[in-house]
Amino acid sequence: MDDTGTLLSIGAFARRVGLSPSALRFYDDCDLLRPAHVDGATGYRYYAPDQESRAVLVRRLREAGLPLVDASAVLDGDPDEARAVLAAHARRTRETATAAQAAIDAILRDLSGPPGGAEARVGGPELAGAVRQVVPSAAHGEAREEFPVLGCVLVEITGQEVRLVATDRYRLAVRALRPSVVTGGPHQALVDTAALTEIASWAVRLPEVGIEIDGRGAWAYGDGDRRVIPVTDGTFPSYRVILDERPAARHRLIIERDALRTVLARDADGPVTLRADDGQGLVVRRGSDETPLRAIRTGPPVRIAFDPKVLLPAVDASVGPDVLLEISSATHPVVVRSADQGGFTTVVMPVHEGA
Repeated sequence: MDDTGTLLSIGAFARRVGLSPSALRFYDDCDLLRPAHVDGATGYRYYAPDQESRAVLVRRLREAGLPLVDASAVLDGDPDEARAVLAAHARRTRETATAAQAAIDAILRDLSGPPGGAEARVGGPELAGAVRQVVPSAAHGEAREEFPVLGCVLVEITGQEVRLVATDRYRLAVRALRPSVVTGGPHQALVDTAALTEIASWAVRLPEVGIEIDGRGAWAYGDGDRRVIPVTDGTFPSYRVILDERPAARHRLIIERDALRTVLARDADGPVTLRADDGQGLVVRRGSDETPLRAIRTGPPVRIAFDPKVLLPAVDASVGPDVLLEISSATHPVVVRSADQGGFTTVVMPVHEGA
């Protein structure tokens, strides 16, 4: 390409503006920060030096926790609108911080490996957070009784990652952790959700924990303590097939997470339908009630229905003020993810509107 000499690769631009390459890809998907050029042969993104000020402003807005629908108004709206949006967000942030501090104060008041396998060390709070994210996607009740393996979380140590995977056949959650140290070949273990949740409660208080898996079992250790992780026999579904064989996304919806969660949590029967027609808005229908929500849509208009009891846990497990739905069609699995944590992916099955 003749003009890439004046452009920056996505890695170089990311370092210059203080954003990760995955965040830049997300903002490209959201039409918030498009690259100056995309190589047609390789798909590599390139950025112009004059895009630096916009990228830095995007980073500062996201550091302040501003939802993307509001960030667009600040970036591209008139100054009066930008000031109003920022003032409203500052007010909400103060209210949220006050409530969080009260909750933390209450919690504080209440607080009076073997060779031949694989080993990895990860942050204790990160492991605990990953467990909280994936466990809701495991099966329970009758589904768990029929398929006990679906009541477990698959814990994998690969050459580069620690992965936690759970599915109940209607949704799939995958969280990847980047270990500080990893040794040994690929190993995996099936762990009951209750046992893994107990390990997470222990790990959250430790700066770093080790995980070991071999043919005899699994263990967690840290701060001089070593614990057995109970392992369950069985064959976990091939989740990589679901991830690898998804059709390409034709529609993307960026929605304020709390607003969508409020609608999904309402006491109502039947599926919830998301409809995004011309324009940027979104209408969420539950029964006879329709709620307009602010949203950013890329791609053609879309209409899709979900079981709210399935979609709500996926939205709850997302991180940050926004949730992104990547939709290929009204009948294929939908990816639910956020800009703030590229290592977490949830896949949710849609339903027929009459279901």
